[in-house]
Amino acid sequence: MNEQAERPSAYPSDVEAIVRGRHGNPFASLGMQGGNGEPVAVNVFAPQAAQVEVIDSQSGERVGSLARIHPEGFFSGFIPGRTERFTYHLAMSAGEYNWETEDPYRFPPVLGELDEYLLGEGRHFRLYERLGAHPITMEGVDGVSFAVWAPNAARVSVVGEFNAWDGRRHPMRKRIGVGIWEIFIPGLTKGAVYKYEILGAHGERLPLKADPMSFAQEQPPATASIVNGLPEHSWQDAEWMNVRGQAQDLSAPMSIYEVHLGSWRRSLDNQMLSYEELADQLADYVKDMGFTHVELLPITEHPFSGSWGYQPIGLFAPTSRFGTPDQFAAFVDRLHSAGVGVLIDWVPAHFPSDAHGLSHFDGTALYEHEDPRLGFHRDWNTLIYNFGRTEVANFLEASALFWLDRYHVDGLRVDAVASMLYLDYSRKPGEWIPNKNGGNENLDAIAFLKETNTRAYELYPGTQTIAEESTAWPGVSRPIYSGGLGFGYKWNMGWMHDTLSYMSLDPIYRRHHQGQMTFGIHYAFSENFVLPISHDEVVHGKGSLLGKMPGDRWQKFANLRAYLTFMWTHPGKKLLFMGCEFGQEREWNHDQSLDWHLLEDPLHDGVRTLVRDLNRVYRENPALHQLDCDPEGFEWIDASDADGSVFLFMRKASDGSPPLVIACNMTPTVRSDYRVGVPQGGSWGEILNSDAEIYGGSNVGNGGHINAEDVSWHGRPASLRLTLPPLAVIILSPK
Repeated sequence: MNEQAERPSAYPSDVEAIVRGRHGNPFASLGMQGGNGEPVAVNVFAPQAAQVEVIDSQSGERVGSLARIHPEGFFSGFIPGRTERFTYHLAMSAGEYNWETEDPYRFPPVLGELDEYLLGEGRHFRLYERLGAHPITMEGVDGVSFAVWAPNAARVSVVGEFNAWDGRRHPMRKRIGVGIWEIFIPGLTKGAVYKYEILGAHGERLPLKADPMSFAQEQPPATASIVNGLPEHSWQDAEWMNVRGQAQDLSAPMSIYEVHLGSWRRSLDNQMLSYEELADQLADYVKDMGFTHVELLPITEHPFSGSWGYQPIGLFAPTSRFGTPDQFAAFVDRLHSAGVGVLIDWVPAHFPSDAHGLSHFDGTALYEHEDPRLGFHRDWNTLIYNFGRTEVANFLEASALFWLDRYHVDGLRVDAVASMLYLDYSRKPGEWIPNKNGGNENLDAIAFLKETNTRAYELYPGTQTIAEESTAWPGVSRPIYSGGLGFGYKWNMGWMHDTLSYMSLDPIYRRHHQGQMTFGIHYAFSENFVLPISHDEVVHGKGSLLGKMPGDRWQKFANLRAYLTFMWTHPGKKLLFMGCEFGQEREWNHDQSLDWHLLEDPLHDGVRTLVRDLNRVYRENPALHQLDCDPEGFEWIDASDADGSVFLFMRKASDGSPPLVIACNMTPTVRSDYRVGVPQGGSWGEILNSDAEIYGGSNVGNGGHINAEDVSWHGRPASLRLTLPPLAVIILSPK
């Protein structure tokens, strides 16, 4: 008893710091103290209790009653006769209420030494298995482990309804070496709502923060995180996973349907559909239309719906607008069961400055740069990640791998890569800082992209990464060992801009702009290209794809059909934004459904029928996809007839299957007896004609087939005398 008298069960300074929520090392004062021959004491902060007793968990015996040594609820006391630590829990009472509870401060650390080592190295590829909130069982007790990176914080606490949002109740343990704060809270379960309360380095209380690695979040405008743990889904997609590498190969027919889940379809009262409803409807529709993949605008959680997901805060949480994480997993599984791949847009280029997000997360520029010349995007009014910081790069890389791993996503389309590559992106002189070599390349971002691509392909074979990169940066989709960035594919933004500009012209002026349709071939094989007609082309006053087409109503539809057929026959994988496949007339509005009623109009339904047939022809004819990314797969027949706005080319396969001849007439004039050189004689079939009556056209064509003549033309041994329909593209194959 003398030793106990010499050493208090709790030091007044520690008690005051705990009660005031200012203690940076709570495990040194709370929980069981002493042992190893020293008298054992237990300290508890429980402002909700009037009395606290200690129960030996093994015997069930009440072995000590703690004294309330601070009026705000700090209880402390030595356990009589105990000099060795033991497993215990607490009995509490307040008025007529009595309950037993576990003490969070009796449990060991959450992270292990290997975690600390990998975190320090920036090579914790499964970071999401350790950080965030995970329902676990520790020492036989069910609860939730929390871990968050905030190295410059003076104190971090988990707060929620379970502790009356009181940051004094569950302050966390700090792992000094890596700046991770952690705690196991017994009794919590999946579904608990929480945030982190953080004191900055100087003791300032920051706005409550959502968990950067939360796996579920409240539906906006609410901003709290939700305990969910890693998604639990019994995957049924083994058949798809075994073949997806072939389905996404450079030689495969990839036709991608880009979708914004919140506005593809809605209920009759304009309510968004759930993941469950979308899964069945979208899988059936995409399968029927012949698309091989869907690409989802970012489904990572985001506070502002008007950003369409491109200003994300929850890089590990599928948005709760449509359901739970497990329901999103089932959504992916359903598409896979239909043989449809799932790509998602992933945004490491920037993040919003919302108070509950990553901005000044621990009171310092932790995820971002302090200097706005490095850390602020003027275009989007958002912040830029500090790719050169080991922990930030590891966080982002883990996010990319998380979607491939836990949700079986088949690929990531990385948004705004150009803004990551250039330090002077959209900046004037004096508004940016050169790299160490004096250049404008963001060396840290380049290293990050290379590392992420390397790990994605190494750890998840068969997946793909796709870059939205709008400049002439060399080797975006080339291997890292040959100097590239290591992406699998790159969006061909130049092709999109040139061809849309051409198609928007009145046909009478197209003779002066033939090069806009033909120039793309000069660089078509410098990268592994995807031809993108994306959401960006049908918003912000740009009008719909149909609306860009000139002429009267019939000509607008004819132009659209001709353009889509040209796109499907041009080298490169295909991407088409939702609604473009049936000629949506108004500009895309993310707050309402596409205008599906337009399909009652034969012209709109005709466009959709054409796209369905284009996908079939693209898939069934190796000449249209096997050498999409190889110059051996393309050959001009004649691109010189600018006055007629006609261009002729041939697509070829690598497996010996027949070549295809494509003839494009971009004027409303029918061209009869138009001689086209072909590589062989015999009968040629007209396997698709965008002017066919079934598509809403005038049904001008060649009667389904035509015999070649032994007349050398265009440097080829035989030729066809074709009728070229107005504003149309035809595809011919030797029989």
